[in-house]
Amino acid sequence: MVVWSFLLGLFLGLGLWAACRYFFYYQFSQILRGYNARPLKSPLINRVKTVLTSLQHSLDQQAEDIKIWQKIVDLNPVAYLQVDQDNLLLWCNQEARSLLGIQYPPGRLLLELVRSYELDCLIEDVRTLQQCCQREWLHTCVYSGDHSYRKPLRANGLPLPEGQVGIFLEDREEVRVLRDERDRWAADVAHELKTPLTSLRLVAETLQNRIDPSLRHWVDRLVNEIIRLSLLVQELLELNRLSLTAMDDIQRESLDLVNLIHTAWHSLEPLATAKQIQLNYDGPQTLIYSGNEAQLFRLLLNVFDNGIKYSPEQGVLQIHLKVTPRVDGGVDGGGDREVDGDGRSFLCLEIIDSGPGFKAKDIPYIFDRFYRADQARVHRPLQMISSVAIAHGTQEETTPIGSGSGLGLAIVYQIAQHHGGHVQAANHPERGGAWLRIFLPMPHS
Repeated sequence: MVVWSFLLGLFLGLGLWAACRYFFYYQFSQILRGYNARPLKSPLINRVKTVLTSLQHSLDQQAEDIKIWQKIVDLNPVAYLQVDQDNLLLWCNQEARSLLGIQYPPGRLLLELVRSYELDCLIEDVRTLQQCCQREWLHTCVYSGDHSYRKPLRANGLPLPEGQVGIFLEDREEVRVLRDERDRWAADVAHELKTPLTSLRLVAETLQNRIDPSLRHWVDRLVNEIIRLSLLVQELLELNRLSLTAMDDIQRESLDLVNLIHTAWHSLEPLATAKQIQLNYDGPQTLIYSGNEAQLFRLLLNVFDNGIKYSPEQGVLQIHLKVTPRVDGGVDGGGDREVDGDGRSFLCLEIIDSGPGFKAKDIPYIFDRFYRADQARVHRPLQMISSVAIAHGTQEETTPIGSGSGLGLAIVYQIAQHHGGHVQAANHPERGGAWLRIFLPMPHS
């Protein structure tokens, strides 16, 4: 009886072992089937060796590829750095080390190596939004002891797995130099053209009343084109004058900004009436601000003229004026941020038109000189442009507002910067029209 029990247990054990072995062999064969190992009739151990050899070769090849790509990135003329979820510097190429002055090995906190609040904010924006973000700023570089200079940088951040962030940095110094040279050349040309254009206009206006009436429309067209060129020259000279004037050198005076808004709108009323566009003002009845009245008047004229230009007939130009302690994030979607850290409040002027709004691709460039979102748009006839006072005050001489060559918003941006402020552009989330927000710092209380 004991023998039969032993034999029965033995057979059961051998059967269980054979079943487990078959199940294991079958499962392992199924796994190896996808690796193009040896033929299925080959011994299992040989097939395993083949797969392991193939995987090792693949890992070695990937390691070589990683080294090649790291070398390419390291020698790339575009700066690149990468941080982990704790903002520890994992790696940066030679260009980044040269551009940011990093002289320490990776593994340290980025903010310890690069004193840049803007770069740190960009990394947090990328990690929070989980999308590519861009930011531009003036980075302070220190060299030869205590000497320093400010270099314009543009950074593009992209999210990586496990909370890591990659940053591409671009030195914009050459772009700034080329832009300055372009602006200087344009100002020089404008200065040289001012006198001959004035002479041409005088000659053309003299001919208007001395030629056959059937030919007068040709002279009228000539006068209009000369006026448009004269306005272009005037705008270029104005931009050049603003760029050469320091913020501390502008002459400020106490003025009622609400009254200035209504005065600017009254100057454009003929143009608004022609399209039956109404002004809807929302804000305090009076607001005293210290600024340059002539510059702020020109700023209001340009933004109102732009709103009227792109609003449909019987539209509404919405104006909001308020004082806020914060400035919303710009077109890069960076969220709320303080313009400066001295605790000042900011005057916020919002202009919302009834037009189709800005195209997303145009928003970063609408404040650039000569940039026009719709390149196929023709110039407005000068007959439709309202006349306003050249100098706000008692002078009665009048001139059209702008040339329509893409300089109006550039002047607005320059004037806001001269007052220590900032201009942001977007499309209104509810109305859909173009949404300009002008932030001007209030004086210390």
